Amino acid sequence: MNVISFPRLGIHLNISPVAFHIGAKEIYWYALIILAGFFLGALFVTLTCEKRGIKKDTVWDVALYGLIFGIIGARIYYVLFALDEFDSLLDMLKIYNGGLAIYGGIIGAFLSTYVYCRKKKLSMLAVADVCVPGLLIGQAVGRYGNFTNAEVYGGETSSILGMSINGAAPVHPLFLYESLWNLAGLALMLAFRDKAKFKGQTFVFYIFWYSLGRLFLEGMRDPAYILYLIPGVLGISQLVAAIGVIGSVVFFVIMLKRKNGV
Repeated sequence: MNVISFPRLGIHLNISPVAFHIGAKEIYWYALIILAGFFLGALFVTLTCEKRGIKKDTVWDVALYGLIFGIIGARIYYVLFALDEFDSLLDMLKIYNGGLAIYGGIIGAFLSTYVYCRKKKLSMLAVADVCVPGLLIGQAVGRYGNFTNAEVYGGETSSILGMSINGAAPVHPLFLYESLWNLAGLALMLAFRDKAKFKGQTFVFYIFWYSLGRLFLEGMRDPAYILYLIPGVLGISQLVAAIGVIGSVVFFVIMLKRKNGV
């Protein structure tokens, strides 16, 4: 049980990471919240996909393959950059002990979608344009899994949103910042996606927006939650985020020039 509070807001909560038990097996809020985000995102996309030329069955196929390979990718990404945490190959497979990295999940889901679209002879960019709002929904909801685990937070702060864990000094609630950032991106995406000038524009906006947010938020993290490329200097996710921002801008410019015949 963790005591999580927002002192300046007068909010004090006692939260256990465990939601309930099935026999001796603990079922964690983290897993339930991640699944809730997945289904809410997939449901939204299925309600909006057909008028954009993508069948509901396609969305559910993409979502389920994306979930499976996203988890695999998230675990592989984490393990590759935290090898010193594991004593054996068996330890690396124990996903229930924690250790997932969101960028690995995105990469895994992207690759599974690419393969699926190639096999079904579908436009990858068209499918991605329809599906990425669901990703933002899933990520906005899923971050609250970190809240129930009392993890992934930043340095100390006197902000009104400062979050105290078990009586410690208030810190930046990065889970909340990222969730709100994703919801803001979703609002912008839904407002402007019907004005897209080329196929893939909504998808590239997602890459840009999410990467931009992570670029700044990763720099605010407690070092205990950063997978470093250069210890104490540069995190892996910061580098990936920077590549995402630059790559999305380059892709946008190239596609816009191609659309305008330049």
